Amino acid sequence: MTASHMGARLRRLREEKGLTQAAFATSLGLSSSYLNQLERDTRPVTSRVLTTLSEVYGVDSTFFASDADTRLIAELTEALTDPQVSSGIPTSEVIDLVQAHPALARAFAVLNQRYRNSADLLAALTEARNLPAGEMDNSALAMPHEEVRDYFYQRQNYIDSLDTAAEELTNRIRMNRGDVRTELENRLSETHGVRVVRRVDLPDGLWHRYSAEERRLDLSAHLTAGQQAFRVASELAFLEHGDLLDQLVADGAFSSPAANAMGLRGLANYFAAAVLMPYERFLDTAEDFRYDVERLMTFHATGYETVCHRLSTLQRPGASGVPFSFVRVDRAGNMSKRQSASGVHFTTSGGTCPLWNIYETFSFPGKIMRQVAETTDGRMHLWVSRTVTTRPMRFGQSRKTFAIGLGCEARHAHRTVYAQGLDLNDADAATKIGAGCRMCERPACPQRAFPPLNRTLSVDAHRSALSPYLLDEPGSPAPSPALPLRP
Repeated sequence: MTASHMGARLRRLREEKGLTQAAFATSLGLSSSYLNQLERDTRPVTSRVLTTLSEVYGVDSTFFASDADTRLIAELTEALTDPQVSSGIPTSEVIDLVQAHPALARAFAVLNQRYRNSADLLAALTEARNLPAGEMDNSALAMPHEEVRDYFYQRQNYIDSLDTAAEELTNRIRMNRGDVRTELENRLSETHGVRVVRRVDLPDGLWHRYSAEERRLDLSAHLTAGQQAFRVASELAFLEHGDLLDQLVADGAFSSPAANAMGLRGLANYFAAAVLMPYERFLDTAEDFRYDVERLMTFHATGYETVCHRLSTLQRPGASGVPFSFVRVDRAGNMSKRQSASGVHFTTSGGTCPLWNIYETFSFPGKIMRQVAETTDGRMHLWVSRTVTTRPMRFGQSRKTFAIGLGCEARHAHRTVYAQGLDLNDADAATKIGAGCRMCERPACPQRAFPPLNRTLSVDAHRSALSPYLLDEPGSPAPSPALPLRP
């Protein structure tokens, strides 16, 4: 790992451990004056200091990388575990590539994602080769939703220009917390000449519909007051900041019109959440409530998922909240939303880890469940999960149920109410989770469904174990001698 100026992160580590400069310097075998120079970035952190930090405090090789670099390192590592791409490249070389040539590393990650999308497209076309002509929509296989998710993921789920614009709007109209919907509708009517109509006859599943020709916004009467306010705010994004939305979409360089449209909608929804929960006010409330999601729901009159998603966006420079990761999954393990304000990497292939408590919540609908988990890089995390269910709009209509996961590194968890009564430093008691079976190298995991892509299987017909896949491990016992087969 190349030497670089990393004083701020070194100081943060010392403060998290509750140590003075003198005590921290002693533990690392350094003088106080030398440590002071490191923290003030007047000297670089050398490889010897990094080695000592790793030995004394268990700091992994990516701790001093930025959160964006950490995710990029994870993305490249995942790409390079594919045996068709590489026979295995050490993590240290991946880190060096990201630090020395970040643009090249990002380009490789994008190419790998497009390669995966092309492979999925080919598989879908092959499966559909017998469909009648005209029944296969090839444009739908371009995976625009993946592009849009990656757009927010790469920006740590924080868009400063849009967040600031939303906050300025709330300051201009001086919204009162208890009358948000009325204030927004007044803005829509008085400034833009758009009238709001609540209707019970909209098609099934349609929540809102805006007609620019008629200057009318139709809202489903089935929506709650908070949901109606959210839809009004999302349309205000287009009316008040259409040029900004267009510029942000252009910056994303999406590959298809569908991806552009999804990007616009995602940015408009981001703006709506920022209007209903203005940054500074929401952050202050979240800190006061110790990030208690249910209290924030009541205070801001909005839903559990919306609050969790907003919590994952609090990364304004100089005024950041707890760096949360946010995910939404269904019973089948499909991850329909994934955002990370920290270095957590979510694999894009092969499914997620079944030991993750987010899946257990389906057995306890509506109950908030906590989990202290250790990832394969040795980092400890606190995960908070709960199911959310949409109510049916008519008799016989199926409910839509998802599990929402909100997680942060254990070193930030003390700021939240969910850390009460938990030992966040007990690695032995933590659940060992991974990014997914195809990426995880834990050899004895009882839930392993697939062998990891970058490891050789050790196949012995005369041995059995808890895990169906035995991996070649240095120093592992030799295979059992073969027995003669019966005739």
